[in-house]
Amino acid sequence: MGGELVSNYFIPFCLGIGLAASAGFRVFVPLFALSLAAHFGFDLSDKWEWVGNWPALITLGIATIIEIGAYFIPWIDNLLDSIAVPLATIAGTLLMGITLTGVDSEIIQWVLAIITGGGTAAIISGTTASGRAASTATTGGIGNFLVSGGETVAASVLTITSFIWAPLALVFVLIIIFLFYKLWKKISGRRKKVRT
Repeated sequence: MGGELVSNYFIPFCLGIGLAASAGFRVFVPLFALSLAAHFGFDLSDKWEWVGNWPALITLGIATIIEIGAYFIPWIDNLLDSIAVPLATIAGTLLMGITLTGVDSEIIQWVLAIITGGGTAAIISGTTASGRAASTATTGGIGNFLVSGGETVAASVLTITSFIWAPLALVFVLIIIFLFYKLWKKISGRRKKVRT
C-alpha cells in the first residue's frame, strides 16, 4: 500500500512540481522534455500520448530554441516577461495535470494542477520577471544575459532532475521558493526604510 501511494501519487506529484517550476523559468523547456520523454516511452495517459508524436516534438523543440534565444536579446526579454507569467501558469498547470495520472478524480487532478502546478510556475515566473526588470533598471539591460543564462540553466537542471529523481526536484523547488521569499522580504524591507 505504501509503495503504491509513493509510485501513484508522490512521485508523479514531485515530477509535476519540478516540471511546473521549470516552466516558471522557461515555458517550453519542460514541455519539450516531456514530449521527448513521451516519444521515447515515458508513460502518459492515453489522452496525452500525442505529446510524444513527431509534430508535437518538433513544434515544442523549435519553440524552446526560439524562447531561449529571445531571452538573450535586450529589451525583447522584458517584452517576453509581460506574457511569460500567464503562459508559465498555463504550462505549469498542464505539466502537473499530465503527470498526475494516478489520481482517480479528474476534478481533484486538475484542482491540484491549477493550485500547485500553476501556482508554482506563476511564483517563479513573476519573481524572475521582477529580477529582470531590476537588472534592466540598474544595468540598462546589459546584465540581463546573466539573468537569462541563470534561468535557462535552472530550467534545464530542474527538468532533468525531475525525470531522474523527482523527490530531489521537489526539494530544489522548495529551496528556490524559500530563497525567493527571503529576497522579497529583503527588498520589501529596503523599500520601507526608503519611504520612512
